[in-house]
Amino acid sequence: MKAVFCNKLGGPENLGVSETKAPTPGPNDVHIRVKAAGLNFADTLQIAGRYQSKLEPPFIPGMEVAGEIIGIGSAVSRPLTIGQRVMAFMRGGGAFAEEALVDSEWLVPIPDEMDDVTAAGFPTVYGTSNFALKHRGRLKKGETLLVLGAAGGVGLTAVELGKQMGARVIAAAGGAEKCGVALKHGADFAIDYKAESIKDRVREITEGIGADVVYDAVGGDAFDQAIRAVNWEARMLIIGFASGRIQQVPANLILVKNISVVGVVYGAQTEKDPAYGASFVQEAADLYRQGAVKPYTGKVFQLKNAAEAMKALLSRQYAGKIILVT
Repeated sequence: MKAVFCNKLGGPENLGVSETKAPTPGPNDVHIRVKAAGLNFADTLQIAGRYQSKLEPPFIPGMEVAGEIIGIGSAVSRPLTIGQRVMAFMRGGGAFAEEALVDSEWLVPIPDEMDDVTAAGFPTVYGTSNFALKHRGRLKKGETLLVLGAAGGVGLTAVELGKQMGARVIAAAGGAEKCGVALKHGADFAIDYKAESIKDRVREITEGIGADVVYDAVGGDAFDQAIRAVNWEARMLIIGFASGRIQQVPANLILVKNISVVGVVYGAQTEKDPAYGASFVQEAADLYRQGAVKPYTGKVFQLKNAAEAMKALLSRQYAGKIILVT
């Protein structure tokens, strides 16, 4: 089979496609013929050696996969069948290949209405946002949710799920086009942080009260402004730092408003309890069946162009998800 290998820790230039032996499933594994795989910011950290779970080169990156079952381990007790279409989050990598092995508990059946490209970009982002807003952020109906990087892969799902939970959603994104995408996906207000102050606009929109929950996958200047535009007992959800600058939290600002700064690591949580982690994806898949969420794909690349796709992800040029197809 063909697979993308990270041959040296660093940037996308160290990725290359080569032939390798197909994997053999263990007792609890499900063998998948990969149809498509999603790219995530965590992939850029993993190939750079900066992700929480570190892999030694050469390894196959990729944490999000969609395909069909071609083999089932002897100890798998779930009612899975050969040929069944499934999607999964794969924290240990391995998705950027023509075939992959996935722990059976991590699999979620793909809705019949969902195509492979959409499915490949679904588990990680919808699982992360659902877990973040419900389990970590305790978002309540009627609260104000501020989403930073709202047109990105995870950000757009936070906009959609926040609306489904009954929140008023303020989307902050870079540029008028990305703001338009966020508004089409349910945001009540959009802030173009290339042209506007996040802090001033949030205060204006909320009439000085501020946001109750901040979903931050960006870090850097966006976080610095957002923490100065929150309500009493606000929850700052730290998802990632796509800007390149990790959030630095001023303790005095946390103190004066009883602000909670909350870490969100969906991958490690799923590793501890795969079935619980997968349940957040299943809930989102049910919403998809109802037409309540509409995943957005920004760009599709062939597997052989994985390095180019990773560069596109790092450029933050595209709204929505970037997908590899086999």
